[in-house]
Order: sequence, then structure tokens, then C-alpha cells
Amino acid sequence: AKALNNIGVNYGQLGNNLPSPYLSIELLTKMKAGYVKIYDANPDILNLLSTRRLKVSIMVPNNQISDIATNPSAAEEWVRNNVLPYLPKTKIRFILVGNEVLSSNSEEGRQMWYYLVPAMQMIKRSLKSLNISSIKVGTPMAMDVLESTFPPSRGRFRYGIRDSVIMPLLSFLNRTNSFFFIDVYPYFPWSQSPYNISLDFALFRGGIRIRDPGSSLVYTNLLDQMLDSLIYAMSKLGFSNIPLAISETGWPNAGDIDEPGANIFNAATYNRKLIRRMTRNPPLGTPARPGVRIPTFIFSLFDENRKPGPGTERHWGLLHPDGTPLYEIDLTGKSAAADFGPLPAPENNLPYRGKVWCVAVRGANEMELENALTYACNQSNMSCEALAPGRECYEPVSIADHASYVFSSYWSKFRSQGATCYFNGLAQQTITNPSRGSCKFPSVTL
Repeated sequence: AKALNNIGVNYGQLGNNLPSPYLSIELLTKMKAGYVKIYDANPDILNLLSTRRLKVSIMVPNNQISDIATNPSAAEEWVRNNVLPYLPKTKIRFILVGNEVLSSNSEEGRQMWYYLVPAMQMIKRSLKSLNISSIKVGTPMAMDVLESTFPPSRGRFRYGIRDSVIMPLLSFLNRTNSFFFIDVYPYFPWSQSPYNISLDFALFRGGIRIRDPGSSLVYTNLLDQMLDSLIYAMSKLGFSNIPLAISETGWPNAGDIDEPGANIFNAATYNRKLIRRMTRNPPLGTPARPGVRIPTFIFSLFDENRKPGPGTERHWGLLHPDGTPLYEIDLTGKSAAADFGPLPAPENNLPYRGKVWCVAVRGANEMELENALTYACNQSNMSCEALAPGRECYEPVSIADHASYVFSSYWSKFRSQGATCYFNGLAQQTITNPSRGSCKFPSVTL
């Protein structure tokens, strides 16, 4: 059976060392991707794609949603500027309105929830008025739109958004024959409880069968469970036929010390097996929806060194910035596991147990370090008194040493509230104790 070329790749650009759009599109074409998804409507990229067979997904940025929702001419203008000039040569197939909008919980973010579906309706209306019928409108959600995901038959949407946002969203997707786009990462539930969820189950390695007591369906991998919990949640609201599309999935190829399982071996295993599953013909589907094709976008084309947050955020790439692959991959799904060369053995599949410190990256810019140090010391509940002249951590008098002390103090104090050891790329985790003499650096115990 012929494999379906329906594997897409997310092309993010949050790096200061990435190849030009021209080279990036070249690489995607060479990799035989079926689709490419970008996080805006970058004119250079859309022009370059006009000579390619790649199907394209573009995005309305979150900060434009409220304007488009409340202002018909803004929606029309967006379509006229970002879609019309490129058709039909550039094969734009999806317009995604916003990115994980229902995950943003700030006051501003919550306001945006209620503009989301109206903005999608406005974009759809503008497309229609310009006689464009080949483009589906959707929005990518994260798994946090569900308040229960396990077992899958108990899947249901968060109460606070169910009636106000999810119901109108599902009606829109149903009426326009569009997809429910979901960013679904088995890595996260697995890495949060690696002793309760089998790594083999998360990496499609078989051998494990879990029966859902509610539906009696049997699951052999975590991705199917996650997707089906969404299918059940939709069915409970009366929408049992909206097709799913995976807008992002993947596995990190590296990460911080406190992020187990992020390595090249697991990333290659996950993505290769994912591609084999998603290109099967006839399609596999999931236990709740067997035989249904699921368009799938892998995250991501490159490691992106400018992404904030924990280390894994910067390590989902299929390619190094110089365009060479981190590991062999075949996006068409035709290669079997035996066709690939050996992979480096994984060394961090079990959670690290012990102390971890957060120190300045070697060679970091001193002015930036000084700014970060000042910022951290000015946060409430932070004390940097140990660095005062004559105090225990004053010597050696170097900005890097002082910054390391402050980074470690800050991270150990605020990690439980979501602080990461990153500081705009100035900091990294270490298991080597940086304390000296009477200067004791605070640590995090894993």
C-alpha cells in the first residue's frame, strides 16, 4: 500500500543561528515533507513556497485576534494582505487563528478566549466573500483544554470554557468541515510521572495493553489515549464526527537535568514510529475512531535557541541549524527501523536524584549578567546580602560568580512557582556544587 504523504513539519524561527528561509524550505523539500506550518504569514516564506508542492498552514498571531473578532474590515484586510497575494501558487490549506489561546491565563489572555471563535468566523467570512473555498480555518489547542483525560472515556473539557468557548468552537468546526487541531505531546505526561507511565507506552514500543474500563477499548500507546480523550470530550457535547489534526507533536532531543528522557534516542524512536503509524494506508486511526486519517505536524524543523523556559523548549528539532539531521528520519514513512543506523544510547531515561544548582553559562556577556543579577535581587523575598562587601559570598569579586550565586538562590526559591534556570540564556543547570568556603549556594533537590 502506498504511504500517504501527510506528514507536516512545524517551521518555527525563534533562533538567532537558523538558516535563511530559502535554505529552510530547500531542506523541507529534500526531506519530502507533505505540509509545512509557520507561526505567522511571513511574506518571504510564502513567496518561496509558491514554487513548491508543500501544502501550507499559516497563523493569525494571538495579538491580532480581538481586532479581527470585532472589526470586519480588519479580518478582510488580514486575508487580503496575507492570503490573497499568494494564491493559488502557494498552496495555503489552513489558517490557524491564534496558538494555544485557551492556555493563556493572564487577565488579558482570558479576555482573548471570548474573541477566539468570533475571529475564526470573521476570517471564514472574508475567505468566502473572496470566493476562496480551499482553505480550512482552525485553531490549535493544548491538552489543557481538558479537565480529565484518563481513562480516555472520561475525557471532558474544562468547565470554565466548555459552554462559552468550546461549544461555539465545535459548532464552527462542524459547520465548516474543519479539523480540531491539537498540540499533543506524550513526553509531558510521561516525564511528569515516569514511574507510573511506561516509557515504552509513550514511545509506541508495544508490549503494554491498557483497557479503558468505561469503553472496554484497549490502548497500546499514550498518544492514542490522549487523542481519544479529546474525541470522548467532543462526543459528550454532541459532536462525535469532527476530525482531529495534530498541529504539534514530537519528543525533545535534549533538556535540563530535571527533565528525564529528553535525548536523541527517544526523539528518533518517537518520531520514526509516529510517522510509520500516521502514513499507514489504509489509515490506522485510534481505538475510538479506527481507520480515520489524522493529518500530523511534527515539532519542529530546527532546535530554536531563543525559546524561553526549560531546556527541552530549545530542543525539539529534526535538524541542526546547519541543516544536518540530529538523527535519520524518513517523513514518507517508507523506511523501516532496520534501515536507519545506530543511535547514541539514552542516558537520562530515569529521573536524576540529587542536588542541582543553577549557574552562569561560561562566557556569558557580563553586562547582561549584571542586568539579570540586579533584576533577580530586586524581586520580593530575594536576599542578595551574602554578596555585600565583607560577607561570605563577596569573594571572588566576579560578575559571573555573583550571578551564579543569585541564579541558584532565585531558582531554588521560585522553582515551585514555575521559575526556570534560564535567565534569557545566561544560566544552566549543573550537578557540580559551586559552593566555596563559607559561601553556600542554595540548590534544588530532585
